[in-house]
Formats: sequence, C-alpha cells, structure tokens
Amino acid sequence: MITKTVDSVSNALQGVKDDMTLMLGGFGLSGIPENAIAHLVKLNVEGLTCISNNAGVDDFGLGLLLQKKQIKKMISSYVGENAEFERQMLSGELDVELIPQGTLAERCRAAQAGFPAFYTPAGYGTEVAEGKETREFDGKMYVLEHAFKADFAFIKAWKGDTAGNLIFKGTARNFNPVMCGAATVTVAEVEELLPAGELDPNQIHIPGIFVQRIFEGANYEKRIEQRTVRKREN
Repeated sequence: MITKTVDSVSNALQGVKDDMTLMLGGFGLSGIPENAIAHLVKLNVEGLTCISNNAGVDDFGLGLLLQKKQIKKMISSYVGENAEFERQMLSGELDVELIPQGTLAERCRAAQAGFPAFYTPAGYGTEVAEGKETREFDGKMYVLEHAFKADFAFIKAWKGDTAGNLIFKGTARNFNPVMCGAATVTVAEVEELLPAGELDPNQIHIPGIFVQRIFEGANYEKRIEQRTVRKREN
C-alpha cells in the first residue's frame, strides 16, 4: 500500500534550500502550516520567495521568517497585520508583489491543474496589469496571468491518512486546497493522521495524488489576528 507518511517535520522539509519559491497555505492566521514555518526558521534558509495570502503577524506565522530576514520576496494579497513587513517593504529590503485575492487563488489552481496561464478582468487598468498581455473578450478587457511555479507547497489540514488524502476544517479550507499539487513537492501537516481507509471517501477534499509527504503536526496555537466579540448584555 502506498504511504506518504514521514516521521517528523525535519524529514518532511528535506530538500528545502536557499533561494527557493515556497507556497504556504492559510488565511490570516487560520490554517497556516505552523510546524513547517517553525522548522523553516530553524533551517535558516535565506533568499526565499513566499507565495501566501498574507505575511502573518510580527511574532507568528511568516512574520517569524521576516524577523530573521529569510524572505527575499513576498507574493501576497493582504499584508496589513505585520509592521515588520511594512518596514521592510518601505525600506526596500523586501520585494513585494501584491495580487488580487482571486487572482492569487487562481494562479495556484492553474498550477495545480496544469494550465500555464489564464485571462482575468481583475486588475485591468491598474498597476497590476503593467507589462502584461491584455486581450478583449466580448467587449471586456482581460489580463493574462501565469500559473505559479513553486518548489514546495506547505499546507495544513485537519485530518489526513497515510496515503495523503486530506480533509480541511472551517476557514482552513481556503488557500490550502488549491496549493496542493501546485508545486513540485506538496507537504501536508495534519492535526490527526489516520491509516489509509479510515477517512470517509465522501468527506475527502483533496486526494492523495496531490500530496508527496504528510506528517502529524503538534502544539498548534491557532492564533486569531484580531479577536472581536460582542459586549455582554447586563
């Protein structure tokens, strides 16, 4: 029987080197691959290009890599929660490519599906479209966007099995699924790792064919960027 299981995060990240392009799942701090990010910090790899919806916060998520100047370029949609990111971007220390959120998701999905490029109306007439091919379809202008090319995709799932099949939970079902299979190597960390056959096939979101390595993570903090609650009534 096929098994994609590796026994530790260090083995899961074998082959990660300086100057690689990495995809990292998550939306805000929800569903980020906490164990993989922590180990990237320990590896001290540098010159990374990171594709992620956001850049974490100052002391968590990708913010930990930014603190150590391990990231050369960020390709993101939303970066408003990280003061260190802002500082590095404004000082010219960090190269930043801001992308409409739907375009970011579709560039991941295109890579996953094997499409080299696609046309989208998002960004036409703005800086996003500068230097890119544009084309008219049915009287509307579109911008040609290319699929991402990444060395590793690090994603987080709720449950997985030894064959690499994955189930996501709640908001973690955001950029994680479209990044699976969108890089040369997809590494999945899961909260619960089960033997193959234990997951209900009707509940599986991503089949194991899109995953090369899987391991059971530990000590998830699952932080919330901004906790907002309703005032209690007397």
